[in-house]
Amino acid sequence: MSADKKVYIYDTTLRDGAQAEGVTFSAVAKIHVAKMLDSFGVDYIEGGYAASNPKDMEFFRAIKKENLKHAKIAAFGSTRHAGVKVEEDKGSLALLEADTEVCTIFGKTWLLHVLEVLKTTPEENLAMIEDTCRFLKQNGKEVIYDAEHFFDGYKDDPGYALRTLAAAAKGGADVLVLCDTNGGCLPHEVFEITTTIRETFDVKVGVHTHNDSETGVANAMEAVRAGAMQVQGTINGFGERCGNCNLVSVVANIITKTGKTCLADPAQLKNLKQLSQFVNEQANLRDNKRAAFVGESAFAHKAGMHVDGVRKVSHSFEHVPPESVGNDRRILISELSGASNVMEKLIEMGLDNIDRKSPEVREILQTMEKMEKGGYVYEAADASFKMLIKKVLKEHKSFFELEGFRVIVEKRSKNAPCVTEATIKLNVNGERAFTVGEGDGPVDALNMALRNALHEFYPSIDGVYLADYRVSILDPEEATAAKTRVLIESSDGETTWGTVGVSENIIEASWEALVDGVEYKLFLDEEK
Repeated sequence: MSADKKVYIYDTTLRDGAQAEGVTFSAVAKIHVAKMLDSFGVDYIEGGYAASNPKDMEFFRAIKKENLKHAKIAAFGSTRHAGVKVEEDKGSLALLEADTEVCTIFGKTWLLHVLEVLKTTPEENLAMIEDTCRFLKQNGKEVIYDAEHFFDGYKDDPGYALRTLAAAAKGGADVLVLCDTNGGCLPHEVFEITTTIRETFDVKVGVHTHNDSETGVANAMEAVRAGAMQVQGTINGFGERCGNCNLVSVVANIITKTGKTCLADPAQLKNLKQLSQFVNEQANLRDNKRAAFVGESAFAHKAGMHVDGVRKVSHSFEHVPPESVGNDRRILISELSGASNVMEKLIEMGLDNIDRKSPEVREILQTMEKMEKGGYVYEAADASFKMLIKKVLKEHKSFFELEGFRVIVEKRSKNAPCVTEATIKLNVNGERAFTVGEGDGPVDALNMALRNALHEFYPSIDGVYLADYRVSILDPEEATAAKTRVLIESSDGETTWGTVGVSENIIEASWEALVDGVEYKLFLDEEK
């Protein structure tokens, strides 16, 4: 592919992304993320701020021991300080100490910052930019110059903004990156200004956008349309305030919609969802269900007419094939569902021999409508709906029968923690099981007791764990007598499924959802 068709992806998740509220990466996690990014095929990985903290410097030392296949590691820093020789500037020397192939430095574009923040002169700021770029180039570094607040500075004083880029280019910068640091620009502004810079300088141009106006990805795409050859951003859009440009969406958009490429191997796009989830896991954050391309809801269809359209012509309601980005199509069941939704679930279950106009399909829809009037929802409880289908079709197999349970919550003194114990009696294939479980709360204790009772008969449930537990009050005006809906998400490490239970008693609602979750796992095991 020709050079003008290649967009270089510069990932700053480990530096700019780590500045987000609630995001932190351990030293080990930073290495894991860097290796995953390299495997995915990004071009640059910014590991941290060279003069910032010991953890970032430790990363630069540790990553040299890894055998990266493609990505270049970049150390981040700033121009020299005002009035300090670059050879004596601590920040500039720290960049050399990081011993990375690439050094990325930021400098001031906006006169407001030069005069009010740096408290220096416009000419000294230009010298700081040129000196630092030249110093790093003379020491054998690939130099990427981030023009901080570039778009705001350009709109305030275009002439001076251009002089800052000229200083970086004169110093030998390999890439001039235009930064929308405040995240306040609109796409048409980014396109027009980037076009001007591309026509003015014979140096590669990049873009670094923030998402404060919800235009981070759009701005990056407009810069690419204007000829930018590098996009800086973060996985999942982590970053200060409202975040950075989300590289997950940028990569997917470039590859699927522009005729350009941006990965070492474009086939890696099928691992996009895996990458997104991996980075969230390393940051100890939950996945965003509504994230574009990779979210659980990205290809979820609810309305019956939409489902019918997707079944007939998938791209009529899907802008890219789900599998192209490692995702899956999901058919949701709700009050908006029609026969098409039910048919999709039947097909998923291997029951594709039932006609959509059959009495069985009508009965499933009627049963679902009745259950939803009672407070049940099946959008996030796919497994419960499949169990409902089995029951309506009289194909449901009861793996065990409840004879009774008891849950005791005891607080033995004022300062003592609560102790929760559950006892349960089951009939499993004609045999009686009576067990006790302890937990952090009544539902946890009941879950442990159920597992203990079933372990001997169904060992595979040992690998099942509760991934999420949510409670909703359906009629709060009834106060403590209100009906409660419990949604449970279970997983065996490979598959995740949701179940629902409804009752005036939160323990009984939880039990119902727990049972559906366990039975669904056993149902899956039988299908293998």
